[in-house]
Amino acid sequence: MSRIIFDIESLGFPLESFDAETQSYLLRFAETDEKVEEVKKNLNLHPLTAQILCIALYNPDTQNGKVFFQSNTHEEFQSDDERCHYISGTEEEILRRFWEIIPKYDQFITFNGRGFDCPFIMLRSAKLGIPTSRNLMPYRYDPGTHCDLLDQLTYYQVTRRFSLDFYCKAFGIESPKAKGITGLDMRSLVDQQRHRDIAQYCYGDVVATAELFRRWNEFLNFHGS
Repeated sequence: MSRIIFDIESLGFPLESFDAETQSYLLRFAETDEKVEEVKKNLNLHPLTAQILCIALYNPDTQNGKVFFQSNTHEEFQSDDERCHYISGTEEEILRRFWEIIPKYDQFITFNGRGFDCPFIMLRSAKLGIPTSRNLMPYRYDPGTHCDLLDQLTYYQVTRRFSLDFYCKAFGIESPKAKGITGLDMRSLVDQQRHRDIAQYCYGDVVATAELFRRWNEFLNFHGS
């Protein structure tokens, strides 16, 4: 079975970029300055108020990857170990490249992909008029097609949910957060034009997810994948 792991990084559009009616709608329950700031922060989480900065893909069998990321200039480079190919482009180009790759694999693996990455990719594609090539939201209880590790590690929300960083630490896996970057840093990184740092951080997430998948697949998956 061919397998691919993917992850995205997103960034909300400035609240001021929306028309007055939309701003009023988004802020309808924000009665304090703190709640207004929370609304602004949460714009990152929704595909109609945010954009995709980066999509990282990693093949756990070949241990090779690709990262498509936004940048102010055209960039294309290899990782130091030559295992990962980085290519910059617009959000539209990032999505088109993703949809070219994803049908080639029998199984795709994510961490919270069902709750975030998959609907985000599909809705951003629809918003930008980009044809999709695969259903990223198949039957939830068949990990043979989409293995969402957050579903698997919580036994489909029976036990408590934790972050990828928490699971990595619990299983003794190097966390990409150990390098001092989190998803909350995307705005400042974009403002500083640190596009490569975003791409490399996103790639760190899929590498960590690959090791978490290996642990699940070898020790916890009783039905095979």
